[in-house]
Amino acid sequence: MLALVVFAGCMKDDEWINRHQTGTQLPKGLFIVNEGNFMYGNASLSFYDPATRNVQNELFYNTNGLPLGDVAQSMVIRDNLGYIVINNSGKIYIINISNGKYVGKITGLTSPRYIHFLNNEKAYITDLYAGQITVINPKTYQITGAIQTIGHASTEQMVQWNDLLFVSCWSFDNTVLVIDTKTDAIVNEIKTGKQPGGLFLDKYNKIWTLCDGGWSNTGKTIRTPMLQRIDPATRTIDKSFSLSSDAKPSRLTINGSRDSLLFINDGIRKFSVNQSTLDDRPFLSAQNHLFYSIAIDPQSSELYLSDAIDYLQRGIIYRYSAQGAKIDSFKTGIIPGAFCFK
Repeated sequence: MLALVVFAGCMKDDEWINRHQTGTQLPKGLFIVNEGNFMYGNASLSFYDPATRNVQNELFYNTNGLPLGDVAQSMVIRDNLGYIVINNSGKIYIINISNGKYVGKITGLTSPRYIHFLNNEKAYITDLYAGQITVINPKTYQITGAIQTIGHASTEQMVQWNDLLFVSCWSFDNTVLVIDTKTDAIVNEIKTGKQPGGLFLDKYNKIWTLCDGGWSNTGKTIRTPMLQRIDPATRTIDKSFSLSSDAKPSRLTINGSRDSLLFINDGIRKFSVNQSTLDDRPFLSAQNHLFYSIAIDPQSSELYLSDAIDYLQRGIIYRYSAQGAKIDSFKTGIIPGAFCFK
């Protein structure tokens, strides 16, 4: 693999891929983005067909003859194209979701995390270290501008309400930025709990975020993980639910009808957006699993959970019904961290 990376690095991705590209038609299904190990360049892309339960691992490599890169972070689909954000490689690969074939890439990024589309000619990319949100033109794959996030080095997930974009500042921060998408100006900063991550808009047009509380290696730091609700109209937090100080919540997600939230915390927790208190018991228990990521099929409401095992071997995906009954399980690549439904 190292020899392949070195040899391929001597020519442009486009030139290498054009010589080695193959591909087959992909049915309706689920892309799984496997992070791989930091600095090992072993990120990969898997595809799962729920109807046949068939799994295709190493889809990007097998289709295009090139490794995906170093730490695959997220994926978004728009207009039959899949945008795969490769964090430590500082780029975004673009594929045709019908067959997995490479069609282009976006480069010149520092440590990209997520991409959000405004329209066919404008999208935002958050970044772990750059201290800015990058603006690109998806048609040309070119960077067209940047929004400086002075005082906030890390930007993470995004959600849009009308012309306002809400962006969480995750790493060692406690802020959700509000950006006017017509002017690319930061118009508000909302203070939240420590380290807000995912942002989701519910059926009542309220925004939810899960703050993991940061970490304390010594046990002397007071940490309060929180689930919070933001009113985008007033740009204020109007509801807040505290978790125990030893809780380690992560990976907030929302169902297709946008009335229930799920997240990982010693198993899987489920929360109706109309609830007044958090449930004490998990919706699904952790048992012996190291749950790492979570996704909900927006149409069937089936639940997909990834188990990173030891972060070194290939991970496992568990598929459950909306009621929590196990349907299937299958192996993917190393550290399956993100899902994208086709």
